Amino acid sequence: MIKDVQNTPDKRNIALQKVGVKNVETLLNIERKGSKAPQRVYAKAKMSVYLPSNYKGTHMSRFIEILEEYRKKDLIGVDIKKMLEDMKLRLESKSAYLKFDFKYFIKKKAPKSALEALMCYDCYFEGTLDENDVYKFFLGVKVPLTTLCPCSKEISDFGAHNQRATVSLKISYPGDKHIWLEDLISEIESCGSSELYSLLKREDEKCVTERAYENPKFVEDVIRDVVIKLENNPVISTYEVEIEAFESIHNHSAWAKQVSTT
Repeated sequence: MIKDVQNTPDKRNIALQKVGVKNVETLLNIERKGSKAPQRVYAKAKMSVYLPSNYKGTHMSRFIEILEEYRKKDLIGVDIKKMLEDMKLRLESKSAYLKFDFKYFIKKKAPKSALEALMCYDCYFEGTLDENDVYKFFLGVKVPLTTLCPCSKEISDFGAHNQRATVSLKISYPGDKHIWLEDLISEIESCGSSELYSLLKREDEKCVTERAYENPKFVEDVIRDVVIKLENNPVISTYEVEIEAFESIHNHSAWAKQVSTT
């Protein structure tokens, strides 16, 4: 019989909050708004459980076994709560953690030519299941957009500096509710001086440039507008939002962050 080293006792009396695997490459099914077929994406998984002080190690292979079982049933990304329950049960732990980082693609039409091209957004699903079997789910997304400096526009005889910015958002909401990535991304994009596109012809570029010029915003303006939309959404329970604008006339970024108080 092969010895199970992981189950041997550890005498240092230190419990570990999270032990597991990360950067596990897999395939993920994402529900799409207006479509019965999910979007199948490449993802990286991070999985962990609580390890009691009296155990030397956890069984790393069991994480991969669970992933493979759900992948074969096309359920990865569909039922994160059940995956967490299986992790707790099969790894004999009181709590479990799971995160999938993935890229989500949305078709966008250019504002004037109406030509379509895919836009890619960095997203993640994150779930926790604690010792009382309380489940929490988080949805994260990074949305690029344009900001144009109100001060630069005000003091210049012509022109104004603008830059690409990234809004990073993490939200939670009840398990019986649903928020579409398409809607969430669109809401955030509407808070910038202009949204971004993959494909622009000359008439589109003119439109986007003029739109940004007519809608100048500091990072403070953008994050406040995002917060208003989040606060007015009855489904969202908690949120963390930050924005980083990669300044075009400075060698640093402008940055702001806000976290819900409830």
